[in-house]
Amino acid sequence: MAQTVIEKIVQSHAVGLKPGAEVRAGDFVTLTPDHVMTHDNTSAVMGKFKGLGVDRVKNPAQPVFTLDHNIQDLGEANQAKYRAIAEFAAAQGITAYGAGRGIGHQIMVEEGFVRPGGFCVASDSHSNTYGAVAALGTPVVRTDAAALWATGTVWWQVPRTVKVVLEGALRPGVTGKDVIITLCGLYNRGEVLNAVIEFAGPGVASLTMEERLTVANMTTEWGALAGWFPCDPTCLAFLQERKAWLAARGVTGRITDQDLERWRSDPPRSDSEAFYAAEIVLDLARVTPHVSGPHSVQVMTSLATLQKQKKKIHKAYLLSCTNARLGDLEQAAAVVDGKKVADGVEFYVAAASGPIQEEAEAHGAWRKLLDAGAIPLPPGCGPCIGLGTGLLKAGEVGISATNRNFRGRMGDREAEAYLASPAVVAASALAGYITGPQGQALDDGAPARRFTEFKQSDRDAGPVEILAGFPAGHEGRVLFLPKDNLNTDGIYSKDYTYRDDVTPQEMARVVMENYDPDFAPMVRAGDVVVAGYNFGTGSSREQAATALQAAGIRCVIAASYSDTYLRNAINNGFLCVQSAELADVLRARFAAQEQAGVRTVDAGPISLDFQGSTARWNGATYRFLPLGAPVQQLVIAGGVENMVRAQLG
Repeated sequence: MAQTVIEKIVQSHAVGLKPGAEVRAGDFVTLTPDHVMTHDNTSAVMGKFKGLGVDRVKNPAQPVFTLDHNIQDLGEANQAKYRAIAEFAAAQGITAYGAGRGIGHQIMVEEGFVRPGGFCVASDSHSNTYGAVAALGTPVVRTDAAALWATGTVWWQVPRTVKVVLEGALRPGVTGKDVIITLCGLYNRGEVLNAVIEFAGPGVASLTMEERLTVANMTTEWGALAGWFPCDPTCLAFLQERKAWLAARGVTGRITDQDLERWRSDPPRSDSEAFYAAEIVLDLARVTPHVSGPHSVQVMTSLATLQKQKKKIHKAYLLSCTNARLGDLEQAAAVVDGKKVADGVEFYVAAASGPIQEEAEAHGAWRKLLDAGAIPLPPGCGPCIGLGTGLLKAGEVGISATNRNFRGRMGDREAEAYLASPAVVAASALAGYITGPQGQALDDGAPARRFTEFKQSDRDAGPVEILAGFPAGHEGRVLFLPKDNLNTDGIYSKDYTYRDDVTPQEMARVVMENYDPDFAPMVRAGDVVVAGYNFGTGSSREQAATALQAAGIRCVIAASYSDTYLRNAINNGFLCVQSAELADVLRARFAAQEQAGVRTVDAGPISLDFQGSTARWNGATYRFLPLGAPVQQLVIAGGVENMVRAQLG
């Protein structure tokens, strides 16, 4: 069977597959990642790990600790947390990088932990960055990280792959940041939600490694679970440099000559007949400088249009895991060379890592930025995550080379944040309003949408093997929620999220309160919720899953899920299955009720056959994605923590 490169990488890291089994999109599998990175949240993961009753990490070479988010906080509480993390790492023999070394994702790439064909996870959403080095990088939640420390494995549902074919080459003054802002703005209707993006085509060769890192990083904001670039001569040259850099510091074995030769002669790649869920074609020559925002990454405006408005700014930021590498700093330095930041503007700059800052200092770029009036910050996340010095105040406008501009992300909710390339950020800092470098030719055009979706016949995988203790089926009543993008705030209100005294009974009473106050009184034990697309989007609160569980809901069937919601649900032993076909039929059947404002519809009985992966409703049968052994094991155990305890005795 032909496979995508993502399916091949998963296959090579999977454990427990039956002989001859070939991984395909939609499968639930158990994987052994090469590494799991945690940052300041290592402290929270430690708490979950200790709660498992485990003393030793199974494979100390697997975790990597990087302190990067709150490094400007020198208070005793934060420093005590950092000391505890360092002591735990030393006691367990885990590689750890202290505050000031750099941002975790940059460290993972810089230190050679991420390799072509590898599979690395992180308890952070921007692990997509690793795809620039032809690795599969994807986020996990904290419970997953703790279980990984204990067992070395994690479950994953293999996503569909969307191929993005890049043609042509970028014009002078157009950057990788413009590419990903354009993609986020052009394809903002869920086209790539929870997919893996495989970048291909002749245009890839024209992108530098730094541009690939930027694009891969922000596939997160695009809605994808991962972004992957091929292992080509540009990537191999970068890895050769990494090998030499590591060797100069006495680190050997992470990248070897044998590795380089293997990647050169037989790089990871998709089969020619592999199936893709969709294809996007982008002509890089048609990409122009664009700015994202405010308040949404998926809202873009051409720089040519925006600079005519002379949108006043108060702060500018050149930092983050997205755009704070040497080339980014040099681009900005070339713009500000010999000039001064405008009165009333604060321009903050932080390198993605300590070694990058050292290089920028050696090359002169750092001095040019400081001479222009830039305010240096230590290598870390800082304002990007809304921590430390230089946050946006109410009424202020910021232009940033970071990756997110949600309300309140970089400061006050009443501030506005825009995203742009390093050169645009620097030029705006000089002008005092959003603009590009002087003399840059601009136009307000954007590439045309070129999106093709492909359909594949339903997979006939035969009957699913039902494990002892897992039901072969279920019969219940459907409570249909006619809404896409039902977020976790709607499912479980913020009024209860941060309270530790909420009982399961109270959770059941307030579930769906923000979406439909009439929902909870309707629920009967054994009911099945059916919902639309991207169910559980929004914050990562796991109570949005456990509250439904507490109310007696047997399972949720949705057209698609937020990946974080799905992980939280299954990690708590709460069953979620996926059937766009059934959700679409119910949406059409109850369109009148939806138009009338009904939020929860009693849709009558449903019969689920987990062995046959089918649901029978209203006399017709609908398929859902098969529930593999990893999901069954978690449901039987009552969640990942119970399963780990059982595995470890």
